[in-house]
Amino acid sequence: MNTSTLKRLLWATFFTATTATVTAVNAEPLIQVTVAQGKLQGTAEHNLAVFKGVPFAKPPVGELRWKAPQPAEKWQGVRKAQEYAPAPIQAGNPVSGISEDSLYLNIWTSAESSVDKLPVLVWIYGGGFSFGSSSDPIFDGTELANKGVIVVSIAYRVGQLGFLAHPELNKESPVGVSGNYGLLDQLAALKWLKQNISEFGGDANNLTIAGESAGGISVSMLAASPLAKGLFNKVISQSGGSFGPTRIKNYPGENMSTLEQAQAEGFDYVKQFGTTSIAQLRKMSADTFIPKGWSLPGGWPIVDDYVIKGDQYKLYQQGKFNDVPALIGYNSDDGVSFVWDPDVNNFVDGVKTRFGQFAPSLLEAYPVAKNSIPRSARNLVRDAAFGWHTWSWAKLQTQYGKAPAYLYYFDHHPKRTPDAKDEDHGSGHGHEIAYMFKNLNKADPNVTKNDLKMSDIMATYWTNFAKNGNPNDDALPNWPAFNNDKPSTMYFQQQPKVGPVPDKQALETLDQYFKWRRTPAGEKWANQVR
Repeated sequence: MNTSTLKRLLWATFFTATTATVTAVNAEPLIQVTVAQGKLQGTAEHNLAVFKGVPFAKPPVGELRWKAPQPAEKWQGVRKAQEYAPAPIQAGNPVSGISEDSLYLNIWTSAESSVDKLPVLVWIYGGGFSFGSSSDPIFDGTELANKGVIVVSIAYRVGQLGFLAHPELNKESPVGVSGNYGLLDQLAALKWLKQNISEFGGDANNLTIAGESAGGISVSMLAASPLAKGLFNKVISQSGGSFGPTRIKNYPGENMSTLEQAQAEGFDYVKQFGTTSIAQLRKMSADTFIPKGWSLPGGWPIVDDYVIKGDQYKLYQQGKFNDVPALIGYNSDDGVSFVWDPDVNNFVDGVKTRFGQFAPSLLEAYPVAKNSIPRSARNLVRDAAFGWHTWSWAKLQTQYGKAPAYLYYFDHHPKRTPDAKDEDHGSGHGHEIAYMFKNLNKADPNVTKNDLKMSDIMATYWTNFAKNGNPNDDALPNWPAFNNDKPSTMYFQQQPKVGPVPDKQALETLDQYFKWRRTPAGEKWANQVR
């Protein structure tokens, strides 16, 4: 791509078979870029060139259902890239609709030529590997791209169509494994970007992957996957991380499972359709596999010894990871979204079932109230799912890697009632996304000037990191890299400030549990839990 192809003031002229029509005076200029597959035509918006619905792989339909993504095919003429493609098949209701044909990405760039070599920030959506869409308005890349980075959002298969393992699928696979198709989609998108992002003015050697929740967990998994080596240069994980042990049978809490376990569960899953034949399943409508609720197996990555080589905690201890700078953190009330049952007795029973002999010490570290499950107790859910993983990631990266890790804690929120105390509630799961994307609703009367200021600060830290692998600049409070001898965290809490690791003593109690779970005694106990 040269400068002329990205001239923003060039009005587009369309031609039909018989007539030529010039766009109206108030139409937005359109921009063409040539990628490996052909020419793309996007739009000019807010000083940016925007390309939506760009295919990075063949549609995973028909015989390609439950197969690794294949390279996108070439096209003739100019392909319009002006609307979001449908999201993957799921039980959710994305604004762009859903389709099995969903492997597309979106690009926001301020570059005027390929020599600009802007840093690239690639966003991976969350949704528990069962939901999610790159078309969510909160992920719009306009504001971040206007801070000097190219923003890309990518799609990947979710649910049973994205993560089903099955013996027959293992046999037909050239690598002998099945199940991690959604992660393979993410890898395919990164490979496409390495090949083509320079045409949009991006630097293929300065690429950051970022995500929240399942997106942040994906980032964590790619950080430890040998298949991702060389595909990115920095990582950002928001309420993510995957450093727990593999799940054992029906033992509650852990999500990762072995290939053997996942394919056995996958075999049981497909029996509900009256066949165990993958060929027959491929003939069924994709709508057949829309779950009626949160459904596993088939909705989570697995340790397949191919994409994911093993227990990530141990992989880091062995130095088997992609050693790049990491910006990682979680939210103060991440746990509130995952306390399904408000009954205190049921909550305590659940803690005893999951944590066994460690339950008393954990309930002491994360105490419950007589008639409610306060934030102190919800923090156990938060830390078991996100906090401990993120803290462990920072420690492991610092101990076994050369690149720095930057740890944060997001606790910026308005008071929910006039008499509420800050300690009664915090920032829920995903609340930081609108801040870091600078997509807060300015028309919302609850959005204050301080919210907008915090949003700009976070977006600046994030884009600084994407540019340089360091979030700092002279205009912002200094954010020190994590140090195991003097661990600290950047708090986003009305204003950015550095403080100690939150609930560190409680995290250390939880750490003892995870260490025990990896011992023969811990594995034996988990095998007995039903």
